[in-house]
Amino acid sequence: MLHRILIIGGGAGGVELATRLGKTLGKRGLAKVVLVDANLTHIWKPLLHEVAAGSLNSSADELNYVAQAKWNHFEFQLGCMSGLEREAKQVRLSATLDERGEVLMPERMLGYDSLVIAVGSTTNDFGTPGAAEHCLFLDTRAQAERFHSQLLSHYLRAHAGHNNHEDLISVAIVGAGATGVELAAELHHAAHQLAAYGLDSIRPENMHITVIEAGPRVLPALPERIGQPVHATLEKLGVTVLTNAAVSEVTRDNLITVQGQVIPASLKVWAAGIRAPAFLQGLDGLESNKINQLLVRPTLQTTRDESIFAFGDCAACPQASGRNVPPRAQAAHQQASLLAKALKRRIAGETLPEYHYRDYGSLISLSSFSAIGNLMGNLTGSVMLEGWLARMFYLSLYRMHQLALYGMFRTLALMLSDRIGRSTEPRLKLH
Repeated sequence: MLHRILIIGGGAGGVELATRLGKTLGKRGLAKVVLVDANLTHIWKPLLHEVAAGSLNSSADELNYVAQAKWNHFEFQLGCMSGLEREAKQVRLSATLDERGEVLMPERMLGYDSLVIAVGSTTNDFGTPGAAEHCLFLDTRAQAERFHSQLLSHYLRAHAGHNNHEDLISVAIVGAGATGVELAAELHHAAHQLAAYGLDSIRPENMHITVIEAGPRVLPALPERIGQPVHATLEKLGVTVLTNAAVSEVTRDNLITVQGQVIPASLKVWAAGIRAPAFLQGLDGLESNKINQLLVRPTLQTTRDESIFAFGDCAACPQASGRNVPPRAQAAHQQASLLAKALKRRIAGETLPEYHYRDYGSLISLSSFSAIGNLMGNLTGSVMLEGWLARMFYLSLYRMHQLALYGMFRTLALMLSDRIGRSTEPRLKLH
């Protein structure tokens, strides 16, 4: 009987792992590889701030799981994990409903010999009163598109003369991490593009963008030498940056800080903190932490079950320093590469390799205005980059993800298609 590898979660790491295993084990009939996700398509999560601002058409950059499975010799199943039976080695998938509430896929059980959990993370609002009710989040494509729709609605109402206020749009972004600062820059760019397309009832300077950070500086997870120029660039663009300003409450029209400062906002985005999905907490006895991440060994096996692996944002993987591996795209990519080798060894009964995180640097894109970051390597040490060169390296990160999924030829074809599309389509999604 073929070894059954079941991967739950088709994010960047999960779909990359399924593709790698399908090309090797699946194609040669050495294992049955199954990928499960709650959606039919995938979009790279670091691009969601561009979807929200309208800089990226998500339909043009999505990956279809069914097609990807056919091309790469694995199986895709639509569904959402709702339970686990470790003794029977089975995963329960909840019923999938269509837009009318009718059952599309029934509840069912899937068996496995090796289970890989890669369900990513969601934004952590820390239980802040009013945040869940009044803030938008950018965890999924649907959420990013919802924000974009609301942004366009403000502009269209103003263009039709339904709003006589001069200051027509105020956007507040809670969290000055990578998502928060990149979204702020993309929104500033979108304001100029919308005005250029004739929706100039709101002048670019009348979109007020505020970034609110509870800590002392922007990009707290990255080196200060990156955070300082990013902060300066945002302020140069007219973005208001508030640090040491933890949000204590969110209302329909305002955010209120612990110091009592009231920040008016017609659109509110919460982009601070992460947590793994709640169903992972105590999942059939597996060990998890306070933000629902599964605790794993350096082999990425969960601490209480050697047949179950977890990686990416949903896993708490220890480092020699005592800290866990940071929840970053490059970590998920590295872990997917290691697991592709580890699962082959597990089938062969060999010792599994251990994961050691390597930080290759950080890059932050500030839309078309700038990019800032550093690259790290054994030969170059740490090299600071800014401007056009940093922007090119930033864009290359997405191309590397495409390369892992599509191969060299198709990635080059996609690059050519993107180049042609820029000359025939609007620079901003206008619907």
